[in-house]
Amino acid sequence: MPRYVIESEMPGVGTLSATELRAAAEHSLSVLNEMGPNIQWLQSFVTADKIYAVYTAPDEKTIFEYARQVGLAANRVAEVTTTLDPSTAAG
Repeated sequence: MPRYVIESEMPGVGTLSATELRAAAEHSLSVLNEMGPNIQWLQSFVTADKIYAVYTAPDEKTIFEYARQVGLAANRVAEVTTTLDPSTAAG
């Protein structure tokens, strides 16, 4: 299944408390459960003013529908074409 990175601009998101982040994650999981197994959240990276989230889904349309339902600004969506990590250098 294709992987996608969603870039969401959210001013101040990096200052949210653990409780607020937990509530957001719970809401996200609730929407994902309603949408079924075709979309899966892998992980998110939170910066000062953005969230970068990685999902698997059959297509971008599914990603945008998820973002709409969860109330997330999907400012950019990009399909992951390959992954690099330290083992890539080892050959």
